[in-house]
Amino acid sequence: MSEFKYACPVCGQHMKCDSSQAGTVMECPTCFQKITAPQAPASDDPKFIITGTKVGERPAAKFPEASSSAVPAAKGFPGALVVVIILALIGAAVAFVYRGTIFKSKDNSSPVATGTTAASPVAATTPKPPKPAPVAPPANDTNWTLNLDGVTIPDAPAAGRIHGQDFLAERASFSTNGMLTLRAGTRGSFEFGLTVNFSGATVESLAGKNFNIATTVAKAARVTLRWKDGSQTARENFDNGYAMRLEFGALANSRLPGKIYLCTPDETKSYVAGTFEIRRPKTAPSGK
Repeated sequence: MSEFKYACPVCGQHMKCDSSQAGTVMECPTCFQKITAPQAPASDDPKFIITGTKVGERPAAKFPEASSSAVPAAKGFPGALVVVIILALIGAAVAFVYRGTIFKSKDNSSPVATGTTAASPVAATTPKPPKPAPVAPPANDTNWTLNLDGVTIPDAPAAGRIHGQDFLAERASFSTNGMLTLRAGTRGSFEFGLTVNFSGATVESLAGKNFNIATTVAKAARVTLRWKDGSQTARENFDNGYAMRLEFGALANSRLPGKIYLCTPDETKSYVAGTFEIRRPKTAPSGK
C-alpha cells in the first residue's frame, strides 16, 4: 500500500494515510474537523498535495489519472484557499503579539515627528509610590538586661523601646559640646529618642574606643530618654544604675560608625540596641 499526504480543507494541516484508507473519515489533529480522506493521487511527486473533504460537504472529485492533458485551473482553488487561511492566521497572531504597539492609547498626544530615524522612549507618567516610612521592630523584654556579659550588639539600625513605646533611630548626630543623640525622625524638634553626654569629648577622641558601663559604676555619662506624653515631651535622666556598651569604629570621611547596647532601670524596661553613624560636627569659625 502506498502512502500519500493530503491537506485539511479547513485549516490546511497536512495528514498522511495509505491508499486503503481512501474514503474513510479522519479527524484533523489541528482543527479537529471530521475529514474524508481522498483517493490516492496517481503522481508520486511529494510536493503535490491533494485536499480532503469536510464531512457533510460534497465529496472532492477524484484525482484524474496521469495524462498529457492539462489540469483545469479550478483544481488549484483549494490550495490557494489553504494559503489564504494560513496567511490570515499568521496575520492574526502577529497582530495579537504586537497589539500594544499597533493600538496605541489615544491619550498619547506626542506624535512622532516624520523624518526622524528613531523615536525617543516616552517617560513613564505614573509617579513612583512614596517610600514607606521606617517602622520600629516590636520591642521584646528578652532584649532588656542589666548584665551585659555575653551580650551581642545586633548588626541592624539601632532600635528598641523607650518608656513603653517602640523606637527606631532614624538619625544619629554628635554636637560640638560632646552630646551623642539618637532620635526618631530626621527633621523637626527632638521629641523621641536618647542622648549620651560625653562632657565635651570630640568625635576624634571617640574613634576606635569601646565603653562598658555596668550598673555598679557610681558616676557615669548622663543618659537622657525623651518620649511623647500626650502633647508634652517628657524626659528622664540616668547618671548611674544603667548598663551600656558603646563601640566606635574608625573615623573616615568625617563619619564615625558606632554600636550601642543600652538598658535603663526604669519600670518600662527601656532599651536601645544596634548600629548608627555620626558625622563630625563642623567647628564654628574663630572670631576676629
